[in-house]
Amino acid sequence: MNCVPSTRRVWWLGVCCVLAAGLVFSSGCPAPSDKQAPKKPAPEAPKPEQKDIKKPSEEPPTIKLPAPEKPVEKPSAQQPGEQKPEDKAKPEEKPVPTEPPKETPEKPEKPEEPALEPKPEEMPKEEEKPKTEQQPTHQEQPKSEEKPAPPEQPKPPAEKPQDSEKPKEEKPQPTPKPEEKPAGEEKPKSEQPGTGKWEPKPVELSVQTEQPTPAWLPKPVIHIPEAEAKDPSEMKPYTEIIPDTDVKFDMVPIPGGKFLMGSPSTEKNRNEDEGPQIEVEIEPFWMGKCEVTWAEYELWSMKLDRTRREAAHRQKGTQPSERELIADAIAVPTSPYQDMSNNMGKDGYPAICMTQLAAKMYCKWLSAKTGRYYRLPTEAEWEYACRAGTKTAYSFGDDPAKLDEYAWYLDNSDDKYHRVGRKKPNPWGLHDMHGNVAEWVLDQYVPDFYKQFVGRTVKNPLSPGVQEYGRVVRGGSWDDEAPMLRSAARRYSVKDWKKQDPQIPQSVWYLTDAWFVGFRVVRPLRVPTPEEAKKYELDDSQLAELREYMEAQAGKM
Repeated sequence: MNCVPSTRRVWWLGVCCVLAAGLVFSSGCPAPSDKQAPKKPAPEAPKPEQKDIKKPSEEPPTIKLPAPEKPVEKPSAQQPGEQKPEDKAKPEEKPVPTEPPKETPEKPEKPEEPALEPKPEEMPKEEEKPKTEQQPTHQEQPKSEEKPAPPEQPKPPAEKPQDSEKPKEEKPQPTPKPEEKPAGEEKPKSEQPGTGKWEPKPVELSVQTEQPTPAWLPKPVIHIPEAEAKDPSEMKPYTEIIPDTDVKFDMVPIPGGKFLMGSPSTEKNRNEDEGPQIEVEIEPFWMGKCEVTWAEYELWSMKLDRTRREAAHRQKGTQPSERELIADAIAVPTSPYQDMSNNMGKDGYPAICMTQLAAKMYCKWLSAKTGRYYRLPTEAEWEYACRAGTKTAYSFGDDPAKLDEYAWYLDNSDDKYHRVGRKKPNPWGLHDMHGNVAEWVLDQYVPDFYKQFVGRTVKNPLSPGVQEYGRVVRGGSWDDEAPMLRSAARRYSVKDWKKQDPQIPQSVWYLTDAWFVGFRVVRPLRVPTPEEAKKYELDDSQLAELREYMEAQAGKM
């Protein structure tokens, strides 16, 4: 009977011991199964802070850096990940019952962290290190919700936690990539200023603009019997009709022949550049009875003809003909910034303020429209036609008192030009050869040009153009005194004729201050070959000038 209570006591004591041992064991051993334990450690924050200071220095040489960098903002989340390498020795001592109570006073769950990582023993292997790093990063992603800045780093491990090597390679990459991206962005920026600065592109002139007119001249559109002649004896006056318009102008035949060009030394008010006199032979041609008017000139310069035709084609649903396309391919002036007539009138008045280049281009357009070859006269042709077989200072004689009957000049013009054809013509039927407006010819001004031909007969002489200014005009104008209206008087263009032009570069089409300069056209009986026609059309200087100006205008668009 006495033994029974003793056995019961022993049994109860055993049960109590087992329970006590279970409690002690449960406090230290169940850590390997608890995966959420690393979230609790907060008191050991100072230790990881010291380790964090050491690890950023180690970041460039090792791949371990990306994992500790993520929880920098939360030291509590980094402690478990950073203590893992230090606690590697501790998991070996965990089976000893004395060690768990040492850690339990601080944190009963800290021994669980070393138990979670028996694998870090393989950490020296470079391939397995990222595996241990990815696991805490995957676990810490819910904690790192406050880190929206690097969204790329958490995403790859979340999508592919198994592929540990790929995120390892991707984690160090995002840090250099942002450094490379701005560098890549700066390269195009450095390139952009080079390409951003406008650099003129070479302008390709149309065939009709650049090549001599005879090379592409179409056949006549309107048949005019009087305009056709095989030899000088068949030449007759005719009226040219500009196709697709109601504009007309008259042409007068000028017979070929010889004459003395220049003035004799005995002529009153003679200038040195008018001599010595030379004998010149001229081929037959037709010449405009009057100066080119605004009605004729603006069909091209203001694109009036093209605008009307395009409107008609749109209305009828038709397409332009090949002849129209040829004419439309010729370069046209830019729009004038002011009224080039200077408010002196346009209806029936001569066109003015154009450069020699513009006058030449109009002739090319007129040739394309009509199918007949037109151009400016040479200086010799102009004087030959003005004299009309006379040898006097004027085509009507030497007395300037008769100028009122034949010309508009300073004494009777009222400081403006007048309608063409209102004064008497010269013996060959040409009006306003003296006065009204000075007229462009093809020659470059050379003061002693005649000297080289002394003692012989020269056929169709021409001083080719080589520069923008110094181009010859003939006949005098409404703004000149009587001596400048003489048949042999010469004048040339100067820079002041364009001084009010505000453009940079200044226009190749307009002479803003030449309110006294116009032109008239001629048509040679014999159409020149393309090679011969080169000297009558845009010279190299003018082609270069035109290209440069068009490139500058293209840069302003």
